[in-house]
Amino acid sequence: MVEKRNIFLIGPMGAGKSTIGRQISQQLSMEFFDSDQEIEKRTGADISWVLDLEGENKFRIREEKIINEITEKQGIVLATGGGSIQSRKTRNRLSARGLVVYLETTIDKQLDRTKRDKKKPILQNKNSVKSFLEKLATERNPLYEDIADLIIKTDFKSAKIIAHQIINTLFKT
Repeated sequence: MVEKRNIFLIGPMGAGKSTIGRQISQQLSMEFFDSDQEIEKRTGADISWVLDLEGENKFRIREEKIINEITEKQGIVLATGGGSIQSRKTRNRLSARGLVVYLETTIDKQLDRTKRDKKKPILQNKNSVKSFLEKLATERNPLYEDIADLIIKTDFKSAKIIAHQIINTLFKT
């Protein structure tokens, strides 16, 4: 199944993309990137501040450029931002340049995993976070599913087990 070298993790916030991505990169000795962390590193500011300052459209353009640059590398694991798949260019690049793994999770698990996370700008100042996450899921889940080479549910397993499952599925002969 594996003729592509890179592994790209997509899915909503709280699905475990960064944590699982680090596990995969360690187990396979591959370089790990997180597009949100890369934005923070390059701007010198928290992702929430960058999003507030630039607005969503300009932020998505910045994110698209950074993901384009990262995905040109070989032998990497990339955890993408949850909304990055809204860009058709990003979806096409991810599909063409690596294996795309959709980390699927429930709204309840997202709420549980993100409730104390102040760095998730999209969740700040929302009256009903659950209904907001449901709206995002309705918009984004079909996009995740469309480009996924593999879909993994992340609700009831540890990051280490999920990483092992992904590796075994992608690299079994």
